[in-house]
Amino acid sequence: MRRSITGYHQDDANDWVAELSCGHGQHVRHKPPFFSRPWVVTSEGRTSMLGTELDCVRCDRLEMPDGLVAYKRTAEFDEVTIPSGLRKNHSTKPGVWGVIQVISGRLRYRIDGLGGRELSLDPESPGIVVPEVLHHVDPDGPVRFFVEFRRKGG
Repeated sequence: MRRSITGYHQDDANDWVAELSCGHGQHVRHKPPFFSRPWVVTSEGRTSMLGTELDCVRCDRLEMPDGLVAYKRTAEFDEVTIPSGLRKNHSTKPGVWGVIQVISGRLRYRIDGLGGRELSLDPESPGIVVPEVLHHVDPDGPVRFFVEFRRKGG
């Protein structure tokens, strides 16, 4: 999944890490001949690349970034009370991650924005909602669940 560079920091080895709009970081080293990124070595070069998109494999793997803080939670829903908006494609805002937590039963979680994945969620298998990615849910029989929303703390 393509994500915009929003900033940079250096890791413990003084390598540059691009901060992506999803909250993940990705190394952007200049180590020819393996990595040719001469723009990394100057402040002007790094600034010129702000807004450029990089592939975020951690988003593709539905991995949440570190340091997210829960800030909101939905009501508890069941197979009858699921809002129609959750049953059709929708997405979260930039930087907002979600965790679909099933309390009992099973829920089908379809992620249309990442190549059409379908996951079966249950109390031991929560669903991770990636920011700005189209998705929807459908009950698989009786179910109870809620969604918790997380974002960077601070």
